[in-house]
Amino acid sequence: MHRIIFITGGARSGKSRYAQQKALELSQAPVYVATAKVYANDEEFKQRVNRHITDRDSRWKSIEEQFHVSKLPLENKVVVIDCVTLWLTNFFSLHKYDIEKSLEGFKKEIDALKKINTHFFIISNEIGMGVHAETEIGRKFTDLQGWANQYVAEAADEVVLMVSGIPMKVKERGTLNAER
Repeated sequence: MHRIIFITGGARSGKSRYAQQKALELSQAPVYVATAKVYANDEEFKQRVNRHITDRDSRWKSIEEQFHVSKLPLENKVVVIDCVTLWLTNFFSLHKYDIEKSLEGFKKEIDALKKINTHFFIISNEIGMGVHAETEIGRKFTDLQGWANQYVAEAADEVVLMVSGIPMKVKERGTLNAER
């Protein structure tokens, strides 16, 4: 069964924990796709990644992929993609901070994922709920992430907003809860 569940929220809102819990309810062998690029000289980020790894037990298959998630062997699996923010950062860097090219590459990936018979949990940070970026590149990235999040939310069967560890369904099977 093909489904996309988009989980968004602020930093430390419980997005990953929620996605992992839901994935384990559907499969005893879920796949975790990490989109982060870990740099050798960033000890603090390595510790964050290691914390995420230790949060998952041996039932999980972990794959690191910075760009072409849709090319992975994910058919008929339950997959957590963590996270859009880091995935976009990779495209943004690759395309030398060009919003249009970065968004185009990302959208192609989402369009390709929609064709795979898989249950996806796609995690992203919600944009616009915090401090405005001080730099031009930071503001461009905020725009990029906002548009990318909207694209994934539109493609998703369900959208969950995490608020302080509490999941709030914003969209379910194409219907916005606010319209009910």
